[in-house]
Amino acid sequence: MKMGLKTLTAALLIFMSTLAQAGVTVGGTRLVYNGEAKESTINVTNPDNIPYLIQSWVDNQDGVTSKPPFVVTPPLFRLNGGGQENVIRVIRTGGNLPEDKESLFWLNIKSIPSAEKTDNSLQIAVKTRIKLLYRPKGVTGTLEEAAGKLTWQRRGNSISVTNPTPYYITFFSVKLNGVTLPEVSMVAPNSTASFKTKANVSSGALNWTIINDFGGVTKPYAGNL
Repeated sequence: MKMGLKTLTAALLIFMSTLAQAGVTVGGTRLVYNGEAKESTINVTNPDNIPYLIQSWVDNQDGVTSKPPFVVTPPLFRLNGGGQENVIRVIRTGGNLPEDKESLFWLNIKSIPSAEKTDNSLQIAVKTRIKLLYRPKGVTGTLEEAAGKLTWQRRGNSISVTNPTPYYITFFSVKLNGVTLPEVSMVAPNSTASFKTKANVSSGALNWTIINDFGGVTKPYAGNL
């Protein structure tokens, strides 16, 4: 019985390892929709040996069921294997969005394997969820410039960051006196966010990096608490 469990565990590990290396890849970790453009696009590629059914849609930031002001085309299509690529287009369909700051939505891309079902087969659909940032043409400056305008304060066992800019700023890392803060996320335009610290430190040197429009990491920014 123990040998059977070991064999099953090994088989599952091999299966999960293979699964992690296969499947559809999305050409970015975020999609910026510039307000003056008619659409924004992102590529999907299937390096696997089997075809996938690709389903895509946009959610509002808070996940409510009201219809977001964007459509995705094609919303459903077949993507063959062997490195075949296709382009997903996101088109604005209206909506009363702010013209002086960014708006955040979520682009969902679900890949469903088109494998023939057998008694011992397991089909897993994988959903990729990335940020869709609508950037109106009234927004000035750059995301990198905005990251340098953040201000920080100590509040109990947390530090707060104030973002006076029209940009959503997503952190890659935040360090206080060289110690990386856990679970840092992002700060919305003209808003304040709080992150817990590992130690009760009243002051110190801060360094932070953010994720840019292309999913890369910027240079470190420096400040004091």
